[in-house]
Amino acid sequence: MFCSTNLYGTESGKTALLDWFNGPVGPVKPPCWTGTDPIGNKMPMPTAQDTLPAYQNVLSAIRRAEADAGRTARSVTLVAVSKTIAEDGIRPVLEAGQRVFGENRVQEAKAKWPALREAYPGVELHLIGPLQSNKAREAVALFDVIETVDRRSLAEALAAEFARGSKRPKLYVQINTGDEPQKAGVSPREADAFLDACRTEWGLPIEGLMCIPPAEDPPSPHFALLGMIAARHGITTLSMGMSGDYEAAIQMGATHVRLGSAIFGARG
Repeated sequence: MFCSTNLYGTESGKTALLDWFNGPVGPVKPPCWTGTDPIGNKMPMPTAQDTLPAYQNVLSAIRRAEADAGRTARSVTLVAVSKTIAEDGIRPVLEAGQRVFGENRVQEAKAKWPALREAYPGVELHLIGPLQSNKAREAVALFDVIETVDRRSLAEALAAEFARGSKRPKLYVQINTGDEPQKAGVSPREADAFLDACRTEWGLPIEGLMCIPPAEDPPSPHFALLGMIAARHGITTLSMGMSGDYEAAIQMGATHVRLGSAIFGARG
């Protein structure tokens, strides 16, 4: 069934829908907006017939990009970004075998993932949105990977949780490669000092770097910059590339790509 709502009745909604429908992985159907988040807001709940073709297209596109870049097959991990997607909208992708997911908010993930984890063993959950220092304890308990370590106060909070004997998720540092004032992340000028402090001052085992290039810039120079910072610190995990630029990211050495709208559709 083709699902639509008044969401797409606005000009911005129509534009978002067309951009998604004609996107790089081919036309797919828009989601049904019938789920709710923990405080009652509507959440997209695409059906299996909406998401499965898109999901398979994405996997095929990643494999092609690996081959085009001379990369080993299956060397790139897909992080399916399920932020704002209701539980029943995520289940078809889980049924298809996807096990690595990304969420933006601790509270949303806490509300929907415990039940999904119980039903689908082996899930690896990444926090890809900003983390408040006072949410560090909850994040450590819930996530397997925290990709957005970006400041002293958060590093100290995470170190305190690790010292308590808590679960130890993998940690990535987010680099603000474009030095955008409105965006989270460590400035490239401060990245070396921050990475050294994470390891020596706070005892945090930083395993990866993450970036989100400025929307108006060609992404490849930003991916190259992230790779250079990683190389200086012996880091081999690079989370870079989203629905609009993941093929370029794979060319530049991404080990993880974070794709949401290409699988679940536009969020509106």
